[in-house]
Amino acid sequence: MSVGVVNAARLLGRLRTLGDVGRDGQGRLVRLAGSDADKAGRDLLAAWMREAGLEVAVDRIGNMFGVWRAGVDPKAPPVMMGSHIDTVIDAGIYDGCTGVLGGLEVIQALKEGGFAPRRPLAVAAFTNEEGVRYAPDMMGSLVTAGGLSVEDALASVGTDGAILGAELERIGYAGAEEPGFLKPHAYLELHVEQGPVLEREGFSIGAVATLQGISWQRVTIVGEANHAGTTPMSLRRDAGVAAARVVTFLSDRARASNTPTVATIGCMRFEPDAINVIPSRATFTVDLRDPDEARLQEEEAALAGYLDKLQDSEGVAISVERLARFQPVTFDYRLVAMIETAARTRGLACRRMTSGAGHDAQMIARVAPAAMIFVPSLGGISHNPRENTPDADIIAGASILLDVVTSLASE
Repeated sequence: MSVGVVNAARLLGRLRTLGDVGRDGQGRLVRLAGSDADKAGRDLLAAWMREAGLEVAVDRIGNMFGVWRAGVDPKAPPVMMGSHIDTVIDAGIYDGCTGVLGGLEVIQALKEGGFAPRRPLAVAAFTNEEGVRYAPDMMGSLVTAGGLSVEDALASVGTDGAILGAELERIGYAGAEEPGFLKPHAYLELHVEQGPVLEREGFSIGAVATLQGISWQRVTIVGEANHAGTTPMSLRRDAGVAAARVVTFLSDRARASNTPTVATIGCMRFEPDAINVIPSRATFTVDLRDPDEARLQEEEAALAGYLDKLQDSEGVAISVERLARFQPVTFDYRLVAMIETAARTRGLACRRMTSGAGHDAQMIARVAPAAMIFVPSLGGISHNPRENTPDADIIAGASILLDVVTSLASE
């Protein structure tokens, strides 16, 4: 067991306080990376880190770290916890923030309990995990793991035309440290599940052993604009119809499969976007996910083959742009087992599971042992203001995090 106890009132209070930072005129929580709201959230987090007696460091991509050196070798790799505090548009208060504030609470509880770790402890808040304003998502942790150069990341142009590097400078979070300067001994991420499995099956804790591979593509279909009333159906080169066929192809294929493959068309735009004009261009995104790399490649190949045939059958031209591609992740077996042991010790029902969403932990797993702790999401709802996890489950997850960190920091 741990030395120290999670302060429930402090952790839950901080979650709700941070959840009020970044509300727009409609009351929506919108804390996009590099924005004024992001600055306000970062400022609050930095103040809490300093209040806990932690050293605050920021790297060049804006990742924030609160570090407790604890009087041990300052160069020793720390046990690191973390997640992100940027949000989607009209977000809930738990996604990402639970892992950051849960990690901060663990360190503060251990300090207050008189724990003497044998290595430093750190909590991280990674930049632009959501990828709403800047692409790709999980950017800060991807740069940390060496999967994207800091120069390319800083040059990213946002959906509003703003350059990330300039925005980080503007809000005061363009740090001096090189990404990866703080390499973890181990990394743990507490997170709400963002899915229905734990609640539906009656588990309090998820020990996340694997994470789905993700394939993001942008498809552009070019046909020919023409009059909606005078052009016979047989003579049309309708980019809209071709796009609709791709949507149904992917949905039908995924639904008919007995695998966990999922497919989503999340964005779609027609040109010229007029009610009485046949679309000359359709642009849309495809999100394919599967926990097995071979199956994910098979789904990508199936889509590519269908698009080739569609060009001929619909008389259109199709091009595809790769937006992001992440292989499935297998988390550190020992850390997953430690999470399960901690849950059993506390009498909490625990399920070993796969994450359907991408997380910073999948990037850090490239450079250090990593694992995740899930707590239930009511109704499986996330990226939505109705996102909710019961207080008791938040505290249970933070307590498991406390136990595992205590063990790791005692080695």
